[in-house]
Amino acid sequence: MLVFNPKLVSNGKKSFQKNKYLNFRSIPILIALSFLLLLTTKLNAQTNDDCLTCHSDSTLTMTKQGKTISLFVDTNVLAHSPHQKLQCISCHVGFDPNNDPHKKDIQPIDCKSCHKDAAIKHPFHPQMMKASGLSQGEDVNCKNCHGTHDIVSPRVPGSKFYITNLVEACGNCHKVQKEQFLTSDHAQGLAENVKGAPNCYTCHKNPVTKYSIKDTTLLKIEQEKLCLSCHQNNPEIRARTSPSAGFITSYENSVHGKALSSGNGKAATCIDCHTAHQMKSGSDPNSTVNKFNIPNTCAKCHTEEVTEYKQSIHGVAVLKLGRIDAPVCTDCHGMHNILNPKNPNAPTSFANLATEVCSKCHASVQLSEKYGLNPNRLSTFKDSYHGLALSGGATTVANCASCHSAHNIKPSTDPTSTVYKGNLSKTCGKCHPGANEKFAIGKIHVTTTEKTSEPILYWIATLYLIMIITVIGGMLLHNILDFIKKAKIKKLKQQGYIRNEIHGHSLYLRMTVNERIQHIALTLSFITLVITGFMLVFPDAWWVSHIRELSKNAFEYRSYLHRIAAVVLVITSLYHIYYLAFTERGKQLFKDMLPKRKDLTDAIGVALFNLGISKTKPELDRFSYVEKSEYWALVWGTIIMTVTGSIMWFDNTFIGIVTKLGWDIARTIHYYEAWLAFLAIVVWHFYFTIFNPDIYPMNTSWITGKVTEEEMAEEHPAELEKIKQQEAEKYKKIGSSKDNYKGGGGSL
Repeated sequence: MLVFNPKLVSNGKKSFQKNKYLNFRSIPILIALSFLLLLTTKLNAQTNDDCLTCHSDSTLTMTKQGKTISLFVDTNVLAHSPHQKLQCISCHVGFDPNNDPHKKDIQPIDCKSCHKDAAIKHPFHPQMMKASGLSQGEDVNCKNCHGTHDIVSPRVPGSKFYITNLVEACGNCHKVQKEQFLTSDHAQGLAENVKGAPNCYTCHKNPVTKYSIKDTTLLKIEQEKLCLSCHQNNPEIRARTSPSAGFITSYENSVHGKALSSGNGKAATCIDCHTAHQMKSGSDPNSTVNKFNIPNTCAKCHTEEVTEYKQSIHGVAVLKLGRIDAPVCTDCHGMHNILNPKNPNAPTSFANLATEVCSKCHASVQLSEKYGLNPNRLSTFKDSYHGLALSGGATTVANCASCHSAHNIKPSTDPTSTVYKGNLSKTCGKCHPGANEKFAIGKIHVTTTEKTSEPILYWIATLYLIMIITVIGGMLLHNILDFIKKAKIKKLKQQGYIRNEIHGHSLYLRMTVNERIQHIALTLSFITLVITGFMLVFPDAWWVSHIRELSKNAFEYRSYLHRIAAVVLVITSLYHIYYLAFTERGKQLFKDMLPKRKDLTDAIGVALFNLGISKTKPELDRFSYVEKSEYWALVWGTIIMTVTGSIMWFDNTFIGIVTKLGWDIARTIHYYEAWLAFLAIVVWHFYFTIFNPDIYPMNTSWITGKVTEEEMAEEHPAELEKIKQQEAEKYKKIGSSKDNYKGGGGSL
């Protein structure tokens, strides 16, 4: 063996020398002795029985900071603990049991020395991730929740943290949240053992609190995912809840969902509207999403809008009078699928507001009868210039909110209302600069079908309808009789019953180049005015839809084209006046167009002839009653349309002069005069220039300027006779001149 020899010292250093009796076989004995020494030490360590020698005494106490603390350990409790097989010193360390007291400051128990994953398993207490196992704070101290010796596994039914007792256990600290949760539908489902009903841990095992995620946007995204994990992704829960998956998912495409996904942490999520713990069905009067509570819920973000709403007629009806039929935020904007009003698909968008939002109530017969509302508010708006232009796709025209405001809607009798007569000039002035008090003279929502609306508009419309039916009906009857008679004569000529007169091949001037240019300008402007005008009145007609498909700005172009065509028509008309006044042919045209007594007798004679009463058809001149009636109707219509069109075009100026009612009169006349002119052209002009059997398929004089002798003989025999007489006299004079020339020559 190796031994220390004090005699062998060199330079103050001890040295070892090899004992001549060294025996290496003694080493295992040394190791065994060492092991026995350690084992003896272990066997002599403090045991539970040693601890309980004192701590089983129920009277054992100590005083700390003036408080008496019991040091009693109930062995029965300890025996049922998950820690029953552990020794006391497994948890209680850092002291000498032989000392009394053991130690002045006992070291707190470090649960994390064994439960190293405790912080991960308790994500609802994220503070534990940073805390040491010796922390004594209420939110990170294990014994505050789990107890000391009386710890019971959460898996044991009836234990403190068993699934059915979680709410009560968590509520020891989170009292407010507990009280809120116990009133929720989730708590009701939990109490009724509904499968999938959530408890505290169901939600809070996920990072869904501000202590878990500091970034507000990321936190809200996680909260949204949590709600959808049940209400969208769990088919059993989805089948038991009334909202459909599509309804719930629509949040993602809503203005709130898109704002959140784009990084806006202020965007509303499920919790902002339904709350975190007190969520209830909308049918519950205490629910934050109950109809009567919706305004206050929305007010958490939209304070200004809700403040206005509460002062409106809708807000008063809901919040003060308790009328469930009156609208709240969600009735107009939607629920989960709320879209930005700038989105063309939103019900509150500029183009959709009237038809998809306001109409639900103001076009409802049931609500109109129940609350005494005027049921024609939507129809009169849609028939107005604003409504028609809006239906056509105009983006700079007024809708309901433009006049009534979006949220602060009040009756017109309220002096603070935007549609109160005293405020109309200001309201209208937002779009019509310079609007004065005359803008308020006349009703806003007017119709021509009711006497009670604006009587004068009703009578104008009624008289025009009578005139249209009478005039156009008379034209149609006249043309039908004329067509039958001419077709019959033509067929009899083909069959040889009537001798077919042989006419020459001469062509006769009907329209000069100047007149043809006037006619083309008039034709193009008239057709353009008809198409673009009726496009406004009938924006949803099938033929208009095809035009609108050509361009998304079709109605904007419509407006420009209509005005350009109107200017062309007026310029053409003014030039025609000049042509009549300052050219020889124009002067003669005017004289020939003047009505004469013969026109009346010709019209009667033609009617008698067509009816078979008379055997002889009157011989018509250059311009008969057919052309004259159309010409002077055109003159009259052009004047009417120009005047009324100007009033409508320059609305700011003329409403300030003739009042809103005067403008409505002009618009009514313009509309019905347009129908009268259009139908007259189709029924009268198109018949005599296209469908007339004597000239079918078309009178080409508007292109060539000339007509054949046969056409002259059939349609203008009196004029043809005059022309031939003039030619005969002309030739006679020429012949006389030649004779004189010959005689003189002879005499020379």
